[in-house]
Amino acid sequence: MAIFRQLSLGGKAALAAGTVFVSMIISRSYLAESLEVRAWRWLFRLQLALFANSLMLIGSLYIWRSTVGSLGHAAASPSACFRLWKAAVVAFLALAHSSFFTMLFLVAEEPYLFSLAAYACLGAYILMLFFLGTLSGVEQACQLLAWRSGRPVGSPDKARRLVLRPALAVAVTAVLSLAGLLNAAQPPAVRTVAVPIRRLPASMDRLKIALLSDIHLGPTVGRAKLETFVGMVNALEPDVTVIVGDLCDAEAAALRTAVAPLGRLRSRLGTYFVTGNHEYYTSDVGNWFALLESLGVRPLHNENVRISAPRASKEEEEDAWICLAGVDDIEADILHYAGHGMDLEKALAGCRPDHATILLAHQPLAAKRALQARPDIDLILSGHTHAGQIFPLNVAAYLLNPFFAGLYQAAQTTYVYVSPGTAYYGIPMRLGSRAEITELILQRPAP
Repeated sequence: MAIFRQLSLGGKAALAAGTVFVSMIISRSYLAESLEVRAWRWLFRLQLALFANSLMLIGSLYIWRSTVGSLGHAAASPSACFRLWKAAVVAFLALAHSSFFTMLFLVAEEPYLFSLAAYACLGAYILMLFFLGTLSGVEQACQLLAWRSGRPVGSPDKARRLVLRPALAVAVTAVLSLAGLLNAAQPPAVRTVAVPIRRLPASMDRLKIALLSDIHLGPTVGRAKLETFVGMVNALEPDVTVIVGDLCDAEAAALRTAVAPLGRLRSRLGTYFVTGNHEYYTSDVGNWFALLESLGVRPLHNENVRISAPRASKEEEEDAWICLAGVDDIEADILHYAGHGMDLEKALAGCRPDHATILLAHQPLAAKRALQARPDIDLILSGHTHAGQIFPLNVAAYLLNPFFAGLYQAAQTTYVYVSPGTAYYGIPMRLGSRAEITELILQRPAP
């Protein structure tokens, strides 16, 4: 206890994060079977929220010291404006910290205003941390250069820097946050991509697939947005529609009315779905499968279907098909989700080497693993990265994924397409990326 008291606030926050993380492992390993399913789901999601908030405490302390503590030292006496500023920073940080808890208490058919405000503050929080850190680094570099050149840095310069750095960071954060909010509020762009498929039957040339990914129905995405997406997909008149994971961020019962518009999707040859990591975070995958099936959306749970040619002649009909396969998200294995996990061999069982194969796999890392095991797959459709969604997370998403966004030619006759997402996760912002509905046109290569 004495050692705990001697720790700094940042050290205590780090210790709290570690403690919550250990409790998550314990509950996953030992409590999952002893607790009632609904109680365990709620406990696990609460632990996730507490873990995120424990980590955020470290950043919040840094923001407070940079935007309030430094100004307090610079001011001779606290003014009414300064006290108002302190209250604004407290409210901002409180909203950012409350964002993760809205997934537990504020999920409905349409987003609550509080949830939107909380997640908008979380986005601004990330931007502010980045710019405060960047400006601090630039300041330290300038001081080092001044010291090496023998130029003294006086106290007036220091006092001016204490005010200038947070003011500049807040101004840039405000401008970029507004730009991100406006960008995310727009309907997704429709991008048409032609993909050559060497084993595509002649009668299936120019088969049209509508690709959706990462809709994240939950605290900040609701029924109205999904209705917009469904209308845009139907306008494309696709042969097949696929949803490659992260459709939801809450239990099926809470989002039953929000997801209902999927029942109005019109695809001549069917609509299909594979799980993403967020489906497993809800711990409610079975109920989601049942709900989607009731809406005419078929989950591909490590399985495949034959997509037959809509324009095949009677002579071609028996052999004019492609294999559409789907695998569970790889995080099902990490979470030890019973009965789930990526099983490529099972998913491709029955897919013949003389027919084109298309694989739905939520994460680009799963796409890479699939290609290593089965380089004969013609096309893999993924999502997950959101193309980074907001700066500076774009950089991390680029470095952590083997495929980032867009179309990749992985081999001479193999392609991977990664959707940047059709909506957004939590934070209602997009910076450096645009939400997208992809219209994939499969075509036979030119002879």
